[in-house]
Amino acid sequence: MRMSRIFFIPLAILLQLIFYFPVTAQEGGSDEPYYIVQENDSLWEIAVRFGVSLDDLQQANKISDAGQVVIGARLIIPGLNGVNGQLNAVTVIYGETLRSLSRRYNLSEATLAQLNRLVSPAELYVGAALIVPLAEDQNSSLAARVDLISGQSMLELAVLRGEDMWSLALDNNLPGTWAGLPGDVLRVAGDTQTESPAGLPWVITKVEVEPLFMVQGGTTVIKVNAPPGITLSGSLADRTLNFFPQDYGYVALQGIHAMTPPGLYPLTLEGELSNGQRFAFSQDVLIQEANFPYDPSLNVDPGTLDPAVTEPESELWASLGALVTPEKMWNGLFASPVPADFTNCWTSLFGNRRSYNGGTYDFFHSGLDFCGQTGTELYAVAPGKVVYTGFLTVRGGVLVIDHGWGVYTAYDHLSEMLVQPGDAVQPAQVIGLGGDTGRSTGPHLHWEVWVGGVQVNPEAWLAKSFP
Repeated sequence: MRMSRIFFIPLAILLQLIFYFPVTAQEGGSDEPYYIVQENDSLWEIAVRFGVSLDDLQQANKISDAGQVVIGARLIIPGLNGVNGQLNAVTVIYGETLRSLSRRYNLSEATLAQLNRLVSPAELYVGAALIVPLAEDQNSSLAARVDLISGQSMLELAVLRGEDMWSLALDNNLPGTWAGLPGDVLRVAGDTQTESPAGLPWVITKVEVEPLFMVQGGTTVIKVNAPPGITLSGSLADRTLNFFPQDYGYVALQGIHAMTPPGLYPLTLEGELSNGQRFAFSQDVLIQEANFPYDPSLNVDPGTLDPAVTEPESELWASLGALVTPEKMWNGLFASPVPADFTNCWTSLFGNRRSYNGGTYDFFHSGLDFCGQTGTELYAVAPGKVVYTGFLTVRGGVLVIDHGWGVYTAYDHLSEMLVQPGDAVQPAQVIGLGGDTGRSTGPHLHWEVWVGGVQVNPEAWLAKSFP
């Protein structure tokens, strides 16, 4: 029990207020914050990272030539009030907030915000670099997490854990015991240090977002380490996530539309724990520009551009991938949909910006075009079930296969389909013949991969196993 710490609470509040006023650190002080120069660092990059001017950084470290930076050198970072010890850049993981990060690194929120020049919670997006001090006196004993459930007071939680409620509040940078909010995740004493996301319920021990920095046309995998018995749902950039149970917890796959404007988008998780407690958490993720090239304008039959034709067909096309089958039928890499002679022969790549008949570039290439001839044998790329075959104005002869978990493949411009809806297919099974049907400028296979109702870059599925 640490009852004596109650007398330090006013002092802690006062120090937090003081932290709002930056002052220049005294040059040469033994307790000044410093950074160890890493490989590929430049003095200018370090200055930008810590939000100081290059001149101030040089002056604080008596550096006359900004080009002379030695790996392993210890650089004093001026102007950081209330911070001492070694500074380092860490990556923000999913499930963290300014409040949870302040508890993890034993800093006030004001100090953490000052250190990182934070002006908006959006700056703590997944994958962002965060500057934190690695102080020797950091309270590493606060290794575990516990939820303050709805209707529970700090006093009740402290009694249940056999701890002092005032110490519990102080350890979590709270001004008093009244400041704990329902659903708040508190750091408490534990046997082992944890890097679990402290903004999420304690039963969720890890959330992996792959890749951290998403890209237009990419496939995102979200893994949630949690015990069975919870319900889990969510959304990414306003698209519903579908989670499926795994040995470690749950996984969801979602495509990023190729025309998504680059920027920050919310990734939201919500659900209910086995004890009936509900939770919801949202944090931004970064979607980056894929730099897709612009193809020369294509000359096609004007009838295939008529909205009276294209819009109903697009609606049908979108509906075919809307059903999410809970059974995962594929395993490992997707196989090539064409014979070996054409496997590495592509006439157009995914994502290329498209213009037709000299019009504006309002379109993108939604698949990968393989070389081929009319009559070229085409193969299923993975186990699945055929859900659609037919002839469409724009896409010509088409065939769509459901592989489970919201993952589909589609084959366009076929001259003939050799399977029917309801048929189960296996890799290397001949399912159709290549052709030149629909809006096409020559014989080829237009092959698409859909994830969560979104067309994604098929090359990734030929090179990487998902999830």
